[in-house]
Amino acid sequence: MTSKPFLRLAQASYFALLMWVVLWHSYLSPHVEVGAFGVALFWTVPLLLPIPGILKQKAYTFAWANFILLLYFLHSLTMVYVDEGERWLAVVELALTTLAFTFCTLYSRLRGKELGLKIKKLSELKQEEDAYFANQRQSK
Repeated sequence: MTSKPFLRLAQASYFALLMWVVLWHSYLSPHVEVGAFGVALFWTVPLLLPIPGILKQKAYTFAWANFILLLYFLHSLTMVYVDEGERWLAVVELALTTLAFTFCTLYSRLRGKELGLKIKKLSELKQEEDAYFANQRQSK
């Protein structure tokens, strides 16, 4: 299976989430009492950080962007539970965040396999460590 379709889906869902967050906090439900611009900026800046890597299609960036997406996942779950007035806005955020998280994960995983990258199993690391120390003992 190729990673290309997941790349496009990951990019689309990530940028859709970015647009939704800007739209939500600056237009649909601005928090005038605390400063709408500041709130919109606060929720937008973290999503801007991985954009260069996302545009360059770097699998590693898609993987670590998931850590940023977790913030929005928690925010949307909290808002669904707590704020009845913004519940539908939070449900949209939750859906977009879930899509972005899923497709970013799938793309980074498949692209990593295409590039031949993998995380070593603990047993492989143990064998390498044992071989290293055996060589150290023999060279003394």
